Amino acid sequence: MIRVGVVGGTGYTGVELLRLLVLHPDVEVAVVTSRSDAGMRVDAMYPSLRGLCDVVFSEPAVDSLADCDVVFFATPNGTAMLMAEQLLAQGVKVIDLSADFRIKDPQEWQHWYGMEHACPDLIAEAVYGLPEVNRAAIEQARLLACPGCYPTAVQLGFLPLIEHGLIDFDNLIADVKSGVSGAGRKAQVSTLMSETGESFKAYAVSGHRHLPEIKQGLQTVAEQSIGLTFVPHLLPMIRGIHATLYGRIIGDVSDVQALYQQRYAEESFVDVLPQGAQPDTRNVKGSNNCQIAIHRPQQGNTIVVLSVIDNLVKGAAGQALQNMNLMFGLDERAGLEIVALYP
Repeated sequence: MIRVGVVGGTGYTGVELLRLLVLHPDVEVAVVTSRSDAGMRVDAMYPSLRGLCDVVFSEPAVDSLADCDVVFFATPNGTAMLMAEQLLAQGVKVIDLSADFRIKDPQEWQHWYGMEHACPDLIAEAVYGLPEVNRAAIEQARLLACPGCYPTAVQLGFLPLIEHGLIDFDNLIADVKSGVSGAGRKAQVSTLMSETGESFKAYAVSGHRHLPEIKQGLQTVAEQSIGLTFVPHLLPMIRGIHATLYGRIIGDVSDVQALYQQRYAEESFVDVLPQGAQPDTRNVKGSNNCQIAIHRPQQGNTIVVLSVIDNLVKGAAGQALQNMNLMFGLDERAGLEIVALYP
C-alpha cells in the first residue's frame, strides 16, 4: 500500500482529494494536516467520509510526514515550497496542487504571486503534471507540479492545433468560466451566494496569475513565443470550468475533427465529442474527464474549441491522483473511473 499524506485537508481541493484517495485500492491515507483543526477527526468535519477515513487532523510537520511514500499539498500558494526540500531529502515524493513549482522562472513567479520563492533550486526539477503532455517525465518524477484548473482546460483544448501549427500563435484567445469553488473555501464577500447568485462577471482582465502558466505550457509545445488573451469569468455554480478558445486558422483544418480524435485516442480522460456537439460542464461534474468539441463557425477563418472539466477533479485533485498513479507505476485510471454526476 502507498502511504499518503495530505497537507491542507480542510479546503475544497483537500477534501476532494480525500474523497478519491479513500476509495483507491492501493492507498492508505496515513496523515492529514490542518493547523486550525488539529485534534479533530477528519470525518467529524466531513461526515461524507464516515466509515472511510478515521484519521485525526494533525499539525503539518516534516517528522510526521516523513513516514509517507508521497505527500500531497492541497494548500495555499507559498506553503509547499517551505517543506518540499526536507521531504524530498527523506525520500518522500511530493505532489503540489498549488502554484509553487509550476512556473519555471522564479522572478516571474515572484511577480505573479507576490513573494520570494523559498527553494528556487527545486523549480527546474519539478515536473509539470499534465499527463497528456508529460507522461514519461511524470513516471520518473519525485517532485510534481500539478497544473491549475484554467491551464488544464485551455492547454488540452489548444494542444492539437498548436502541435500541428494550424493556428496563428500570436492571436490566441481563451474566454474561460469557472464555478465558485475555484476560489477556495476561505470566507470572502465576493464568493457569498448573495454576491454570485443570479450574476455573471469577468475578473482579472488585466492579468490573471494562471496566464504565465498557460503561456509557458503552450510555448513549450509551440517551441516559440505565443500571444494569448486570457479572460476568466465567475459563474453562479459550484463546480466546473468552461473554456471557449479561439484561434485564427493558418493551416489546413479540413479534418480537424479527426486530428483531435487521433491525438486523444489513447487518453483515458479526454473525450473528443462528435462533430457539432457542445460540451456541458454538468457532463463532467465529479469526474476526471475533459470533454472537447471543435467548431468552425460559418466555415470562416476562426476555429472555436470548447473544453470543459470539473475544476476540483481534472482541474486539481483528480489530476493529482492521476499523476500519483503514474509516479508509482500503477494503472493511470486507478481510483478515477468515476461516472459524472447527472443532473
